[in-house]
Amino acid sequence: MEKRRDFIKKSLLGSAGIAIGGIGFNPKSYASIIGANERINVAVIGCGGRGGSHVNSFCELKENKNVLLKTVCDADELRMAEKAKTVEQKIGVKPLSEWDMRKIFDDKDIHAVSFATPNHWHALGTIWACQAGKNVYVEKPACHNVLEGQKMLEASRKYNVRVQVGSQNRSIINIMEAIKFLHDGGIGDVFMARGLCYKPRDSFGIANDSEPPATLHYDIWLGPATWRPYNEKHGHYNWHWFWDTGNGDTGNQGVNELEILRWGLNKNELPVSIFSDGGVFGINPKECAQQTPNTQSCIFKYSDGKILEFETRGRFTNSETSLDIKIGHMFYGTDGYMELAAGTGLWKAFRQREKEPFRASDDDKSKQSGSGEVSHFGNFLDAIRSGKNETLHCDINDGYYSSALPALANISYRLGRGLKFNNASRKFVNDPEADTMLTRIYRKPYIVPDTV
Repeated sequence: MEKRRDFIKKSLLGSAGIAIGGIGFNPKSYASIIGANERINVAVIGCGGRGGSHVNSFCELKENKNVLLKTVCDADELRMAEKAKTVEQKIGVKPLSEWDMRKIFDDKDIHAVSFATPNHWHALGTIWACQAGKNVYVEKPACHNVLEGQKMLEASRKYNVRVQVGSQNRSIINIMEAIKFLHDGGIGDVFMARGLCYKPRDSFGIANDSEPPATLHYDIWLGPATWRPYNEKHGHYNWHWFWDTGNGDTGNQGVNELEILRWGLNKNELPVSIFSDGGVFGINPKECAQQTPNTQSCIFKYSDGKILEFETRGRFTNSETSLDIKIGHMFYGTDGYMELAAGTGLWKAFRQREKEPFRASDDDKSKQSGSGEVSHFGNFLDAIRSGKNETLHCDINDGYYSSALPALANISYRLGRGLKFNNASRKFVNDPEADTMLTRIYRKPYIVPDTV
């Protein structure tokens, strides 16, 4: 019997040559192991703006990474049809279309799924996919609340699948080199990191509740969120600015920068102190129903006293630093400081009070690396074949720690006070009111389970 089991395991692995040792695998896990030359079939779930980026990246990687975008999925069939047409135009193969993601998980030919859904669907969709033995690429923020991120990490490890979080800055060559420079002591001991998200956001208006469009399966779009009537101003993209479905710009664009700041500080833990404040400025509340702040300041302190600051400005503003940064990062060390722009990864390091940088990024590499978009998806596909979490540029463990930061900041903002956090208990210190906001009340049947 033992020889037969060994034979089955080796047969399933094919040419991958991965030694499993019988540790951490179940029958569904075997389906997620891909041989070096075997085609990877993927499905894109969520066909909005970011979904378009997912579609384009997988299509671009079709030959180089031997990947086929087999299925597109969206609760809005109109958006899904648009992306299916794009796939057919790009690779000459018409993908399948499904409006219910659960059918994707039942498809045994799908090896991996990518999520570009609203934030409130990231965790449950990822957990369901892991339980079905699928590898997952999930957009940032990985989770809508702190507890969800913990459950996503548990599911990834339990079902032994790769879960990559879509912080594509982690795959930009210059940013990788900048972080290595910091970790190697380039500006001494880094004691503070500061991030900026200066992105103009105008009023998106207001509308009365109405019936959802005929193409939209509204119940599944709403998913885990509390039931409310359909409102077009709470739907596509605008969901970012409502607490039930989004995390504001600190948890939207900002989480990309928070990921780099945390990486630069080398912090694989949650902060022990959190304070955030701000508001909605320059927009008439009678003309726009936005709940999340368009101007927000956050301060996080870690157990060793190191500080991470983050600022969101959604109105009229200047840029900062010699790199003219509106979205980016600054690091402060005992021997100097560094400026790092998001996207291009251009950076400069300055000694003490000197006016000219003593180290800077390679402009040629900035041009090569672009946004890091396609290479981040390529890294995900490579990790599926390797079967090793450590080859992922932004494993769910990293994504969880970074996505938890805006979630914690928003709790402080909504409660109007500073908070203390205990990493051991994963709860706030003597603050049951704040503890309730580490998770949410889920709407049946869309419930993130206690046991994944």
